[in-house]
Amino acid sequence: MASTSESGHAKNVTNLETLITSITAFGASYNPSRENLKLRALQALFTAANESFNQVNTAQSSYSIAVDARELAFSTFGKLVTRVNNALKASGSTTQVDESAKTIIRKLQGKRAGTKLTEEEIAALQAEGKDVNQISVSQMGYDSRVENFGKLISLLSTVPEYAPNEEDLKIESLQAVYNDLKTKNTNVITNYIQLDNARNNRNEILYKPLTGLVDIASDSKNYIKSVFGASSYQYKQISKLTFISRDK
Repeated sequence: MASTSESGHAKNVTNLETLITSITAFGASYNPSRENLKLRALQALFTAANESFNQVNTAQSSYSIAVDARELAFSTFGKLVTRVNNALKASGSTTQVDESAKTIIRKLQGKRAGTKLTEEEIAALQAEGKDVNQISVSQMGYDSRVENFGKLISLLSTVPEYAPNEEDLKIESLQAVYNDLKTKNTNVITNYIQLDNARNNRNEILYKPLTGLVDIASDSKNYIKSVFGASSYQYKQISKLTFISRDK
């Protein structure tokens, strides 16, 4: 199902406001028996829709701030991992330890053991009707990177040879970085859930069958058409107001 764009959501609400303005001017002639088509119900619906938009905007801002904070925190992560790797190699650690660290670091740096399909190859397979569901072995998702960084720190803490003099490469410093990355990643997830909930609430108000803004506004237009007639100035005034469902 295709989703309506953000501008499409806003247009539905704007058109409801215009419809309400016209209905208000109709006065007592607009008198539907159906409760949720009455003027006061339409006004309440408009208020609820506006509030749902404010909630989405607030949640979107918080989510964007959280994403930016995470991006900044991870901006020097690659270089830090490289330095840790070199410090471990220089420490005189065993080959077994180095190999274990290498496996984790490969995941942190996004290096692959195999060959990844190019975009052109994926497109060609899809053109042939083949389902391409290639799972990235680079594990560069933030959850995986945080998890693997924790594994690397756990490994380093068991290696007595790993005892760098550089403050930011010490286990305590790496643990602090890990805690910060984990917190910022969790903050993004939390804010995304809040944004998703706000969007779902907005969509419920706008698109729920029978009681959502789109269906109510469309039924209100039909009522006006039935009362005043298709050729009336009242109906012509509101006939071009469109209310688009999400599946249009």
